[in-house]
Amino acid sequence: MSSLKKSSLLCALAGTALIAGCGSASKTGAGAPTSAPSSASSTQTAGGSPGQAGALSGEAGSTATGDIPDNQVFLVFTNRTAGYSIKYPEGWTQSGSVRDVTFRDKNNIVHVLIASGAAPTPASVSAQLNGLKSSNPTLSFQPPTPIRLRSGSAVKAVYTTQSAPNPVTGKRVTLVVDRYELAHGGQVATVDLGTPKGVDNIDAYRMMIESFRWL
Repeated sequence: MSSLKKSSLLCALAGTALIAGCGSASKTGAGAPTSAPSSASSTQTAGGSPGQAGALSGEAGSTATGDIPDNQVFLVFTNRTAGYSIKYPEGWTQSGSVRDVTFRDKNNIVHVLIASGAAPTPASVSAQLNGLKSSNPTLSFQPPTPIRLRSGSAVKAVYTTQSAPNPVTGKRVTLVVDRYELAHGGQVATVDLGTPKGVDNIDAYRMMIESFRWL
């Protein structure tokens, strides 16, 4: 074979190998798994162990949030992977992973955590909140009580936390949180509905927790 033909054959083989290599890299990159970022546990909650909800906390630097207006439009968030649906206010930001989701409008915060576990009792919820006080000494709570929601039996507790002081004014945000724990088929939903002290979201938050459905 002439040297010219040999050179042409080597170039052709090199080009084929390069194309095959590039195709393989493209396929691997396209098939790489991705996951949604989870900011709920790092920015809105604190003190929770894996599978347990931490305590909501406000942000002193965040602009004050007023009441949810009476004409607020609500959308249905359906989480088929975690197995529930709930209404939330249109326009609120959503963050978190599949089983740990937060909806937020400044210091109005709704956090939903789904984890495996036994049906909650007032004693178990009280123990959880007492445990959270070790990492957040500002937390205080009222004794949990059993209640009945449209989706079934639940335990409700009300707790408060204080934010870190504003670096300029030194003021803190006191967050009042309604915590609901509901069980279904070996799963426990912890739903925290937080609002700054002095803001009235009672009706909107009652509608939201009553909209919770297991799928």
